[in-house]
Amino acid sequence: MSAQAPPVVSEPVEDDVSARIARLDEARRNPLLHVDGLWKVFGARSDRIIGTPDADLSRRDLMAKTGCVVAVKDVSFDVAPGEVFVVMGLSGSGKSTLVRCLTRLIEPTAGQITVAGQDITSATDGQLRELRRKHVAMVFQHFGLLPHRRVIDNVAYGLEIRGDGKAERRERAQEMVDLVGLSGNENSYPDQLSGGMQQRVGLARALAVDPSVLLFDEPFSALDPLIRRDMQNEVIRLHHEVGKTMVFITHDLQEALKLGDRILIMRDGAMVQVGRPDEVVGAPADDYVRDFVSDVPRSHVLTLRWVMRDPRPDEALEGPVMGPDTVVKNAAHRVLASAHPARVVAGGQLLGVVDREDILRVIVAEEPA
Repeated sequence: MSAQAPPVVSEPVEDDVSARIARLDEARRNPLLHVDGLWKVFGARSDRIIGTPDADLSRRDLMAKTGCVVAVKDVSFDVAPGEVFVVMGLSGSGKSTLVRCLTRLIEPTAGQITVAGQDITSATDGQLRELRRKHVAMVFQHFGLLPHRRVIDNVAYGLEIRGDGKAERRERAQEMVDLVGLSGNENSYPDQLSGGMQQRVGLARALAVDPSVLLFDEPFSALDPLIRRDMQNEVIRLHHEVGKTMVFITHDLQEALKLGDRILIMRDGAMVQVGRPDEVVGAPADDYVRDFVSDVPRSHVLTLRWVMRDPRPDEALEGPVMGPDTVVKNAAHRVLASAHPARVVAGGQLLGVVDREDILRVIVAEEPA
């Protein structure tokens, strides 16, 4: 851009995404979930591995030398209230062990975990029970429904364990059944439902206790592709409606990109990269991530901030106005239909412009060679 002050431009109409990103960035200063230096090492005398040269060995070499396996290796991250934080990696990357450490279903070897300011790593058994009953709920790949109980009673189970009265838990369970789209199936038994419907019951059960954080451990992996897509859309809808903080575990990159506000990529127990979907695709941290995202349609993920440029002196700044976090695919029609470059605006300031060539460069690059 030139040294002159950029012109003030009216805000774009489609700036909801930018506003959400800004809110989450601000909220992350007081995270709901804080993980600092988390380790999980399986094996005898596992606590003696951390802080020694052995901790830097590959998994295979460490196993051969000590008999220990590092499942989670020095992982740190924060999750803001209302954020959908996705942890992804291939089988054996440590992601499921990580999510189980968050509530000490698996005991961490070292590190600190806090939920809503409460130190989980030093919590007593009673405090952990209270946490699991009221503040954190999990949705698993295998639904874990009680086969002898009807849908309404499965949904109310966590409330029953918590000690809520029968009328109160029945009312709450019915609200959750309606919320997840199972109205009319209250009196069915789990084996009378499809896989997708059973997972909705599991989701309703988790939501019923009104947790601070929802943990999803590959909940849709066993579902057929079409049902899986429907359940992904259901999670997005429910998040918009109830605004819960979510930590979502998956091995599916497309699922991670679709659901996550931010994505943590793991490999062999360690963090490789953490960032927004457009950051992971637009600026992969290494060759491992680059290979992961190589088949992703970039126009479906990259935003205008990745393709915008400075306006040329002879360009008329009369094109449509869009936010920097507008996805390229969603901006393409307006940019291609305009006689002038689109203006990328945030906070009333012109950040750059995007013309037809900028859009087509991204789209053409997606075409197979």
